[in-house]
Amino acid sequence: MIHSFLLIGQSNMAGRGFVNEVEPIKNPRVKVLRNGRWQEMYVPVNCDRSFSGISLAESFADMYVKEKDVEVGLIPCADGGTSLSQWCEGGLLFDNALYQAELASRTSNIAGVLWHQGESDCAEHLYPQYEQKLIKILDALQKKLNLYDVPIILGGLGDFLKNSKWDENLKNYTYINDSLKRIAAGRKMTGFVSAEGLDANPDNLHFSAQALREFGKRYYEVFCGLEDKNKVFVDKDDQDNAIRTKMELL
Repeated sequence: MIHSFLLIGQSNMAGRGFVNEVEPIKNPRVKVLRNGRWQEMYVPVNCDRSFSGISLAESFADMYVKEKDVEVGLIPCADGGTSLSQWCEGGLLFDNALYQAELASRTSNIAGVLWHQGESDCAEHLYPQYEQKLIKILDALQKKLNLYDVPIILGGLGDFLKNSKWDENLKNYTYINDSLKRIAAGRKMTGFVSAEGLDANPDNLHFSAQALREFGKRYYEVFCGLEDKNKVFVDKDDQDNAIRTKMELL
C-alpha cells in the first residue's frame, strides 16, 4: 500500500525552486495525486501557479522510498500567498485538502502531514494569533481524517526573510518560528524543522532549489524521529496491556 503525505501551506511548500539549478529526482516509486489517481512524479509537484518549481516534498519522498522500501504518494494542496485565515476549517483550502486526502486514502495510507506556511501572517496584528489559529487547524485536520497517530511536520521560516524587500512585515518571521516550535513541543506526534542556514532565491522570499532539497531531507529526519518516539509509546502501551492481562489471569 502506498504511504501518502498531505502537502499544505503556502508558496514555500508548493515550491519555487528553479528547476535548472538541481538534478531532477527520478524515482518511479514516488507518485503524485492527480484527479484522484496516482501518477509518476513530475515537476512541479504542486501546480498552484505557472511559476511553481522544485519542492521540498521531492527529496523527502525520495529518501522515504529508499530507506523504507515502499511507494510514496504526494497529495499537493499548498497555495502560494495564503494566510492562516484562508486555511481555517470550512474554508475552501481546508475543504480541498480534506477532499484530496479522502480520495488518496482510498488507495493509500496517509502517513503524515507536511506543513510550511507563515510568511503571510507576519504582520504585527496577525502573528500574535498564529499559534492559536494553527492549533485549531491541525486539530480539525486530525479529527476529520483520523490522523491522531501520524506525524505532522512544521517547517520553519527562512532567516533570509529579514532581507526581503517584498514586505517589511517579514522581519517578524522569528515570532512565527517561535509559535511553530511551541506547537511542536506541546503536541504529540508534531515536529519542527529548522530552516537555519538555508539560502533563498534572489527575491529573499522563497527557498532556492538546493535549499529545498536539503529542507526535504530535514523534514524526513524529523519525521523519522517522531516515528521512533511513537513506536516507543506504542510498545510501552503493549507492555502495560500485557502486564494487566497477566495480572487478571492470576
